[in-house]
Formats: sequence, C-alpha cells, structure tokens
Amino acid sequence: MQAFTRQRVPGTQDQLWLLEHAPVYTLGQGADVLHLLNSQNISVVRSDRGGQVTYHGPGQLMFYLLADLRALGIGVRALVESLEQAVIALLSEFDIAGSGDRAAPGVYVEGAKIAALGLRVSRGCCYHGLCFNYQLDLSPFSGINPCGYENLPVTDLATLLAAKPQYALPTRQVLAARLTEQLRCKLNYQATSQVQLSWPHPSIEA
Repeated sequence: MQAFTRQRVPGTQDQLWLLEHAPVYTLGQGADVLHLLNSQNISVVRSDRGGQVTYHGPGQLMFYLLADLRALGIGVRALVESLEQAVIALLSEFDIAGSGDRAAPGVYVEGAKIAALGLRVSRGCCYHGLCFNYQLDLSPFSGINPCGYENLPVTDLATLLAAKPQYALPTRQVLAARLTEQLRCKLNYQATSQVQLSWPHPSIEA
C-alpha cells in the first residue's frame, strides 16, 4: 500500500483491495500499547494507520482503499462518512439499523461495533480503510480495549442475523460484492473492475 501510494501519479486508478487476515492484533501509529491487555499468542503488528488497537481475523472482510482524495473532490471527514454510510446502507438491506459516531469512527449496532475504520493520508492520497465483521470469532477482542475503548462491545453480521430468521447470511463473496457496490455509490465511482491477485501482494510492505 505504501509503495503504491508513493509511486502513483495523477491519473493512476484508485484501487480497493479485499481480503481476510490470519489472526493478528494491529496498533495504529499513535496507539497506546496499554490497550493491548492480553495478546493470547496472537501476532501483534504496528501499523501506520490512524487509530488505536483492533483485531483482524478470518470471518472479517478487509477493504483497503487506495484513493486520490483530490481527484474524488473530498476531504478526510467526508471519506470517513462515506465509508460509514456504505456499511450502514449494507446493514439496512437486512433491516439492521447501523450508526456512526463522530467521536469514534466506525459503524455500531445498538452500541456494538461491527465495522472499524483506520486510514492514512499521504500527499492527498489515502490507504488502509475499513474492516467489516461478518462471521468472526469475537473472543480475541477480550484481549484488547477495542479501538481504545474499555469494554466496548463488538458484534458481527452472523450474530445479528441469528435473531432474524427471515434473512440468510450471505456468502463472503456475495457480501463483499454488495459492500463494494455500496462503496462505489457512496464515493461516486462510475465503474469498477475486478482482478484476482496473489497474496501477499508485492505492493504491501511489512
């Protein structure tokens, strides 16, 4: 991500990377390590994104947005709100009311966090993005203060849909496509194309 952002020039197409991580705790650039309570033998990585500590793992969709904010004509606050609104719109498809929190970016359902945001902006371009919990082992969140908040509840789509038998949990491919479309609409992209990449991608730096 860093290399892609450094090397991009005017006219470089924005990219959205979709993936799932192996279990890992990540700390934002200025994160307080005291929010990491018990790593539980899970790897810990310091990231250059904003924000505090969070957990990533299988069952959580990662959306890494590499975008030129100047070309999009938006600032960081508008970007954050667009990402949040994309998730909120997706949840509404399942009759779930999500909301944002200006003081603590992300998307919440009845106070429980279902999507977290963490961004980095360099030379008017952003990278990192958002993670969405769809069918995730939530127990590792007990080893941290999620996003720097003590006892912050965390949820996932599978848990929420368990109380809504009229809705089936989509496959991750379907869910990823639906959230990608919401992101396209909220960020006013005219079209998208999809490419399957090997992992790890050479543009990612440790």
